[in-house]
Amino acid sequence: MNASVQPPAAVAPAVTAIEPAVMPPPSLVARLRPAAERLLPPMLVVLTLVVLWEVVASGPDATLPSPSKVWADAGELIADPFFDRGGLDKGLFWHLLASLRRVALGFALSAVAGIAVGLLIGTSQLAMRGLDPIFQVLRTVPPLAWLPLSLAAFREAQPSAIFVIFITSIWPIIINTAVGVRNVPQDYRNVAAVIRLRGFGYFSRIILPAAAPYIFTGLRIGVGLSWLAIIAAEMLIGGVGIGFFIWDAWNSSNLSDIVVALIYVGLVGFALDRLMALAGHLVTRGTATA
Repeated sequence: MNASVQPPAAVAPAVTAIEPAVMPPPSLVARLRPAAERLLPPMLVVLTLVVLWEVVASGPDATLPSPSKVWADAGELIADPFFDRGGLDKGLFWHLLASLRRVALGFALSAVAGIAVGLLIGTSQLAMRGLDPIFQVLRTVPPLAWLPLSLAAFREAQPSAIFVIFITSIWPIIINTAVGVRNVPQDYRNVAAVIRLRGFGYFSRIILPAAAPYIFTGLRIGVGLSWLAIIAAEMLIGGVGIGFFIWDAWNSSNLSDIVVALIYVGLVGFALDRLMALAGHLVTRGTATA
């Protein structure tokens, strides 16, 4: 009897595991490209302006110092901003620090008062009608126009300078806070009415969070105006401060010192603006106006 021939058993194909592709780490150039794209354009613009300044100010009829002359005349002032020989003979760090202290105090007072008054105007139609015309008139008065009255009232330079900062920076804070309150979405107000949220809870949970982007926009404008006001005020009140340093350098015909001081003023003003923008971004979680 013939034995039946069994067909060979099917052999399952071998399954080979496919390993996921391993991405190579980004190269150094790829990691540095974002920073280079942010930094290179302003650096090239600054370098171009410095070269143009050097060319224009090196002519025989030039009245302003060139960058090379500024470095030659004010090299010690640039290299050591921390010296203190007593009196008004101080480095730029101490003059800037004195000005920043005045700005911090005056701006803090204007921030507290401006936000409080802005909330009042934004929530009360009667307060809006009574106070808004007065504020619109007062905010057009130049900062230095307040200085004689503040000197007559306080009889001292320090509080007079702080008052000038206060009266200069408070108006954008008031206006932006009031606009922010009036632009709170009606849906938010309806929710507060449904859950019967009133008083401090209504302001802290509904009004302030919704108006925060507008408030920080006003604070950002106000801190810039504060820095502008203190520079101008210190030219007249004297004492330690970057404004008086610039005025004293002008009286001494030290144009190079003035150029160095103006660069420091611009850098500090830029830093103040960035810090206030960062604070607004953190508090409002990125919803503050850029």
